[in-house]
Amino acid sequence: MLRCCYYLLVIVCLLGTTLSGTASGRMEGEGKAALVQDSGYLVVRNIIVVGNKKTRTSIILREISTVPGDTIRLTDLAETLEERRKQILNTSLFLNVTANVKNWDGNTADLVFEVWERWYTFAFPIFKLADRNFNQWWVEKGHKLNRINFGIKGSQENLTGRNDGLDATLQFGYTQKIAVAYNLPYIDKSFRHGLGILFSYSRNREVNDSTSDNKQKFFRKDDEYLRQVYTVGLRYSYRRAINARHQVFLTYNYERVADSVALLNPNYLGKGRTHVRFLDLTYRFSYIKADSWIYPLKGISIMGEVAKRGIGPLSDIDDIRFRLNFTKFWQLRRKTFFSLGTRAQAKFSDEQPYINQQALGYADDYLRGLEYYVIDGTSFALLKSTLRQELVSFKIKLPIVPKKFNTVPVRILAKTFADAGYAYNKFPGNSFLNNRFLYTGGIGIDIVSFYDTCLRIEYSVNQLGQKGLFLHTSVDM
Repeated sequence: MLRCCYYLLVIVCLLGTTLSGTASGRMEGEGKAALVQDSGYLVVRNIIVVGNKKTRTSIILREISTVPGDTIRLTDLAETLEERRKQILNTSLFLNVTANVKNWDGNTADLVFEVWERWYTFAFPIFKLADRNFNQWWVEKGHKLNRINFGIKGSQENLTGRNDGLDATLQFGYTQKIAVAYNLPYIDKSFRHGLGILFSYSRNREVNDSTSDNKQKFFRKDDEYLRQVYTVGLRYSYRRAINARHQVFLTYNYERVADSVALLNPNYLGKGRTHVRFLDLTYRFSYIKADSWIYPLKGISIMGEVAKRGIGPLSDIDDIRFRLNFTKFWQLRRKTFFSLGTRAQAKFSDEQPYINQQALGYADDYLRGLEYYVIDGTSFALLKSTLRQELVSFKIKLPIVPKKFNTVPVRILAKTFADAGYAYNKFPGNSFLNNRFLYTGGIGIDIVSFYDTCLRIEYSVNQLGQKGLFLHTSVDM
């Protein structure tokens, strides 16, 4: 455990200090702007928003950290406009946003933001792998179709024009699931407090009941559902400024497994139990100041969590955990970018049932090049570094599609990367990757478009000398 904390301290110390990026903006009326060069500043008379048919203007103004009466130096005007434009774009409510200065009168003028609303109603089929990543499904599981989740997911974003969202999922296949969630980011006139609710139920005929040699082991019965999970949760959020957000989650969890699972691995739910109930209370602080919240290339991203699992009589699983995600993004040259980030977790106590020991290899906590392995444990530290070079940026015109949505932006970036990590497990068993320093590296291509899509094609090598081509559809930081 001391070694894990040592690596975590080293990783945090390696992170650099923040640098401020530069941006360019658009400004109309340059001739009239020259009339106020002597004063050297602009006083904002009005902020005007056009193009929003569904989104409430007040929601857009909430994202602009400028109000009428503010003074902007003319030397900073272009950069300020671009920063405010990106703040609106980062809401994910719009396909594009432009920012202009109009109606000059002496040293006063209006700021005008024009928005292009995206499509907010989605009903699309679910076709999702049950395994942790594409390579595990294709290579180790023989790309079997019975390991596919399919169904339908409906999403109504910006439901009432207040950036609220309603999601519903009906899923079949490997995991049968029904889920409903609603999130309202602002419930007050000051646009600071928000609430959300969720419910989900899922069941499986196959269970990842144990790990051996850093590989997941599965137990299956086609005629019986071996695992059922219920989740009900509430979320409260507080957002005073633009970049920082506080969130509190309270979730009730109930999980039941068949007797055969408890017999195979008595530590699956702990103490040979066939069901557990627990409350999970989490406080999360996040801060993002970047050119893009979806695929950032310049700026900083911080997320910290303090959580207590198991409260009062609902404490069949009991832990206190701390988590930190920190990433810094630099622009080195015009189309060259570098990022350095850490993901770390410490959980107490270090004696937990199997379902509460997911460390490296799960979700986004993995080393690129070790996708075939899982490293169970209660605490871990992970360092990721990536150097990117933009190769090309272009737009594709789609036929038949309405003009508002027929232009698809595409960016392709080449990259090289290196990762390092450490996972602590008090009882590592036959694991050969626990409690030791891990490292990987490789090269790759990122293909990025709108609607939060990113395809990563990576060729990696790990410290075991194993090489491979890996595919992912999420951002790697």
